Amino acid sequence: MPDYLSRYQQSLVAKDVFSITWELVPGRGAFEKAQAEVIASAELAAKGGKVHALTLTDNPSGNPAISAEMLGAEVNRLGIEPLVHFTCKDKNRNELEALLHGLERAGVRNLLVMTGDYTNSGHRGRAKPVFDLDATQLLGLIADMNKGLEVPTLRGTSTLAPTHFFAGAAVSPFKALEAEQVTQYYKLKKKLEAGAQFIVTQLGYDARKFHEVLLIMKHLGYGHVPVVANLYVLTLPAARLMNKNGVPGCVVTDRLLAQLEEEAADKATAKERRLERAARMYAWMKGMGFAGVHIGGHGLKYEDVEFIISRGEELVPSWQDLVREFDYPMPGGWYCFEKDPDTGLNTETPVDRSAGRPGVGLGYRCFRLLHGTMFEPKGILFRPMSWLAHAVDGSRLEHLFTRLEHVGKQVTNECLHCGDCALFDVAYLCPMSQCPKGQRNGPCGGGYQGWCEVYPGEKQCVWVRAYNRLKHYGEEAEIASRQVPPPDWELYRTSSWLNYYLGRDHTAKRIGIKPPEKKATS
Repeated sequence: MPDYLSRYQQSLVAKDVFSITWELVPGRGAFEKAQAEVIASAELAAKGGKVHALTLTDNPSGNPAISAEMLGAEVNRLGIEPLVHFTCKDKNRNELEALLHGLERAGVRNLLVMTGDYTNSGHRGRAKPVFDLDATQLLGLIADMNKGLEVPTLRGTSTLAPTHFFAGAAVSPFKALEAEQVTQYYKLKKKLEAGAQFIVTQLGYDARKFHEVLLIMKHLGYGHVPVVANLYVLTLPAARLMNKNGVPGCVVTDRLLAQLEEEAADKATAKERRLERAARMYAWMKGMGFAGVHIGGHGLKYEDVEFIISRGEELVPSWQDLVREFDYPMPGGWYCFEKDPDTGLNTETPVDRSAGRPGVGLGYRCFRLLHGTMFEPKGILFRPMSWLAHAVDGSRLEHLFTRLEHVGKQVTNECLHCGDCALFDVAYLCPMSQCPKGQRNGPCGGGYQGWCEVYPGEKQCVWVRAYNRLKHYGEEAEIASRQVPPPDWELYRTSSWLNYYLGRDHTAKRIGIKPPEKKATS
């Protein structure tokens, strides 16, 4: 293999290797017990030789912790590669790029790119969330850097030396509703198109859902991309927290929780039974066709990881017999493929999604009519509005025009006045104001039962609403049809209508609306 491939990348692409990563949670502080334990664990893993990379979390659950990037550089020097969780929640695009340059210089190449949990705590109160990029947009930046990033200079443009990142992304198959599950896979498609080189699943315990991810990858045409299964060793406190949706995106059903509570009653055997369950998961994950496992768990020691690996390997030959032990579906949960009664997993036949068109309100119908007449280049009002935009732009009326537009969109869509509008991309729902993470390419992984991660039980996920609106017209696949760029903040607090008709925003550039030619000066 080429010498520029990281060792972790080599472990995932090699046909005869089952890749192992072990997740460590460093915690807050620089020289606290948590950081000392991470370094000690890294040293043991480096000596043991069974783990291909150590994953380091990035401010997990939105709480402050030591920098995964800085700690990753330290772990790298111990002789074992880090897999750094690289998230968007706390950093704008400039800071993300700056950190990537630093990671390249430090030789830290493996990245698990995620949008990240919504910010939770911070010094003197909750920190302000950033979410300037989403995971698909960040993967695009990394792909551009790997090719050699073109940057503006005083003399035109310059191309930076290519980086060597091995960047992956996450996906959650553990969603209960059709709308939230299909939009997860639509966003997965965008991540793969943006350059994701491997995929890691979210945390859950339904074997059929794990199998679904492998089938979806084939269905999308990316069956060659390595997929890593998330193997989390559950303790009872963690299970109770996840069962209450206390860890966004992680699913523990009532039946699994009851089983863990029964096991915990016998303290002498509780840990042994937890590790045996993990070894059985390891076995069917390997047998099912995953490229590796991502092992995690609170208080997990290196000897526990070695036990899971060695015991799991013993069980691999009988992996199909173990699958039915992990039948923990979400109540009323939806699956993308028909069930295979012989294996308990899935057939390759997608379920029929054509039935049951969701209803839509008068408001969305009016938006569609407005769009067709006013914003489509063939619409009857497009030319008059284009003429008006050219006349108003730069005149004394521009401020009044901008204010009137903003007031109208504030009433109908809670407009944040970003000036680079994404209403056309999200079924006339504003992802900037109605999604706390500003997700313009699909949902985050933290939603539950169709509810927003940040406002569970109060606000429905904007992408669930968009899917249902579009499905009414048979247009739900539009969500996966294109990458939506991040907003251009140079347009902030300007008229999005003027920016559209004058070729300045992302939609105008996509459909080919040209900016007016600059008048020659005498």
